[in-house]
Amino acid sequence: MAFKRVACYCFRVNPVVRMLLSLFFPLALAAIHAQSYDLILRGGRVVDGTGNPAYFADVAVKDGRVAAIGKITGDAKTEIDAKGLLVAPGFIDVHTHAEDVEELPLAENFVRMGVTTLVLGNCGGSVLNVGAFFRRMEQTNFTPNIATLIGHGTVRRQAMGGSFDRSPTADELEKMKALVEHAMKEGAVGLSTGLIYLPGTFAKTEEIIELARVASAYGGIYASHMRDEGTGIFESLDELFRIAREANIRAEISHIKLSGNAAWGQPKKVISAIEAARATGLDITQDQYVYTASSTGISQLVPESARESGKFEERLANRVEKAKIVSEMKARLKRGAREDYSYAMIADYKHDRSLNGLSIVEAAKKVRSADSLDDQIELILDIKKNGGASGVFHGINEDDLQTFLRPPNTMFASDSGVRRYQEGVPHPRGYGNNARVLARYVRELKLLPLEDAIRRMTSLPATTFRLKSRGQLREGAWADILVFDLNAVQEHAAFKDPHHYATGFRYVFVNGMEVVRNDVHTKTRPGRALRIGVHE
Repeated sequence: MAFKRVACYCFRVNPVVRMLLSLFFPLALAAIHAQSYDLILRGGRVVDGTGNPAYFADVAVKDGRVAAIGKITGDAKTEIDAKGLLVAPGFIDVHTHAEDVEELPLAENFVRMGVTTLVLGNCGGSVLNVGAFFRRMEQTNFTPNIATLIGHGTVRRQAMGGSFDRSPTADELEKMKALVEHAMKEGAVGLSTGLIYLPGTFAKTEEIIELARVASAYGGIYASHMRDEGTGIFESLDELFRIAREANIRAEISHIKLSGNAAWGQPKKVISAIEAARATGLDITQDQYVYTASSTGISQLVPESARESGKFEERLANRVEKAKIVSEMKARLKRGAREDYSYAMIADYKHDRSLNGLSIVEAAKKVRSADSLDDQIELILDIKKNGGASGVFHGINEDDLQTFLRPPNTMFASDSGVRRYQEGVPHPRGYGNNARVLARYVRELKLLPLEDAIRRMTSLPATTFRLKSRGQLREGAWADILVFDLNAVQEHAAFKDPHHYATGFRYVFVNGMEVVRNDVHTKTRPGRALRIGVHE
């Protein structure tokens, strides 16, 4: 047995020793080749995540990693017949708001659409103490792997208290930089901003550059929900490019889109701007969800200046201040070429869940017995006053969406949290994003080759966010693996009826452990916390 272990090691790592062993100890090598594994997937069509053409092979797993790919003569504790099925790396969702995985560790909506790794901390909001968060998660166990960004909004709030409509003092900026550095040392994969949200919306570009330099020093990425995804998108892109250039950092455009019909029809111009920036040496990528609606808080319909410093109700009580708020809300609608708020749907309003699933127009009619624009605005202000609500906003053009998904550097990400089954009427992307990529854009519309779509959900995210030993099927990589039938993969969640899990994923493995079998979660929790700079 001792000889067999030594010979096995030499066979793997030294071709000269391998040749000598093959000459003098052929029986020993035969025994090595026929070793036992934990799992063998037999005869599937392997899409390895690199974008290369699929091929037929067996895949063996041992100790949580891919141990061999090819014609495998050994045996395993578990063997699965994968003939007629695709075998691919698990999907990596680089844009989630899944901090609630701490409360919902199975993350069922994600793993049942093939997602085995989640990147948290997007849009400027994250846990503040990354190390403590990871340690808590590792003590309780969870199903998918998790990584996190450190949120600019989170550190700004911590450093600056409740007063945000200003630049930080020198001491406050140093505190913010120290918080980012601490998070990076604890394994954060980069810095995120949400520049339409409080408190990030008031930050100047120079502030962000200073913080991005800290993340860059540790190999991190800068991921940004930009200041404007509508008619001002080109100015927002210029800001992102400047940050990437001056901080010497890789940059990710979060959920790329043209929001609002006033901005529609320019995706090629946006892509050209990104490609021009890449041609200058900047490392710019983007992610996208494949639905024609966005999702955020209904409070975002209220001007930031009205919500700053926690004085919203005080401003509403002032007739002059309230008139300014209402006037700005109407002006925003006009700039977006909209007449009312029919495009905005209430997803989850804890104060009055009878309004969930209704548009603002429908809800105003129900609550106020009138649906004039003034009544709609009054309802929005009441929602904000009563604790806020999540919303779904229909404002993306399908043709634009399809143009954005074509560039090779577009990844697919849900922009979702962990879903509480049957709670509210949330955006369907949290249940179906990855399945929809395969079902609609690969199988039905044939806009993407299968191998490239898989690459955009596996090795491209892993490389972009520096998630080592993830995103590919190769020997030594962690065994995050999907077994599925492309003809059967389907998303079932809809805007009016979102609580339906995706189907068609016969098996899902995380770190070699089965977490989905025949579209059913096994309740297994083999996930790991992925820290930047830590070799796995």
